[in-house]
Amino acid sequence: MNITFIGMPGAGKSTLGKKVAELLHYHFIDVDLLIEQKERLKLPEVLAKYGEKRFLELEEETIFSLGVLQNSILSPGGSVIYLEKAMEFLKNNSIMVFLDVPFPMIERRIGSAPRGIIGLQEKSLEQLFLERKILYEKYADVIVKISEDSGVEAVVQEVLKVLP
Repeated sequence: MNITFIGMPGAGKSTLGKKVAELLHYHFIDVDLLIEQKERLKLPEVLAKYGEKRFLELEEETIFSLGVLQNSILSPGGSVIYLEKAMEFLKNNSIMVFLDVPFPMIERRIGSAPRGIIGLQEKSLEQLFLERKILYEKYADVIVKISEDSGVEAVVQEVLKVLP
């Protein structure tokens, strides 16, 4: 079994993914980190150098390069939701867990730190949040709602409870 965490940047995909992988003795794969390693640049630099279209292509290429995995937890970037073929691939090969975090938490977690977020040049963070939430829900096998008072350990336990 594989698990893919989807959600907005700042939702906690990597943090939770590492914890769940550790508990289940699974391999953890951070797609953003793989892109950074391949390009030898941080995500904002990759986005600035290549633009959004190429960034999305790199994300898709990286996901497909993983091949068929077993006992893995994947944390793709939040923009993976725009890549229909990649999403179908992930959905066919893993349980899709949408980390549903309220917008004020996302806004606070992201802050002013540059994160290489696709679409921020044309839309506000809130517009992206609303647009993407519909897509995350569409692909999710499981939705884990996270609130202001949800601690990491409590969310990890919630994720473990909802897995088949």
